[in-house]
Amino acid sequence: MRERPSGSRTSVRLHKYIAQAGLASRRTAERWILEGRVSVNGAVVTALGTTVDPEADDVRVDGRRVAPVRSREVILLHKPRFCVTTVRDPRGRPTVMDYLRGLSVRVYPVGRLDWDASGALLCTNDGDLANRLMHPAYGVPKVYQVQVQGVPTAEQLAALRRGVPLAEGVTAAARVRLMYRAETSAWVEITLHQGWYRQIKRMGEAVGLPVLTIHRTAYGPIALGTLPAGRWRRLTDQEVRRLREAVSLPREAKAGA
Repeated sequence: MRERPSGSRTSVRLHKYIAQAGLASRRTAERWILEGRVSVNGAVVTALGTTVDPEADDVRVDGRRVAPVRSREVILLHKPRFCVTTVRDPRGRPTVMDYLRGLSVRVYPVGRLDWDASGALLCTNDGDLANRLMHPAYGVPKVYQVQVQGVPTAEQLAALRRGVPLAEGVTAAARVRLMYRAETSAWVEITLHQGWYRQIKRMGEAVGLPVLTIHRTAYGPIALGTLPAGRWRRLTDQEVRRLREAVSLPREAKAGA
């Protein structure tokens, strides 16, 4: 392993390189380094300030090589219900990766959708883009159509809009509108700017509206549209630019480029 000055044109910090490859967030990559799971040119590295040359150094996590990203892909998948949003599942359940056949590069899901939820899921090998999309500081809006048990009252809808107390604190203000109602249930559109664990289900429980179905129709500026369940498509160059602008990234990246 070679030590390079931080200003070198070819050098990049090790944790950032791992994140750019789409393997994990920068924070998780830092933890892997401290745990001794990362090696550079055959030597285990535990110093967070280490820099590497993506073209010359052999970087590995748990013995598996981390290849530099040469082609950035951003994919929109219509996640079906009853699959997990992970690369692999130790319990052997179906994962979203089962639906991403035919790709020449490996991509990773951006964030999570519950096992029984469906809808828009972004997948990419652009680690910087994925990290910003998931970072609460950027507040990228996500739109959900939610079926709840019972018909919401004006007070319940107002509580969802204001924010409800959960274990992590009070949820951020949300856009909420009643779409339509049936005899024993109703559909509500909810737009969130945060992504706590099982947040929509817990918000419903908190106001007395058990959640029956969750379907995400948009992630930031990218709408699911008529894409069938279980199918995916590449984002257009214009869509990628809009997505990057939403998280204050430069516009030079192109879909599939």
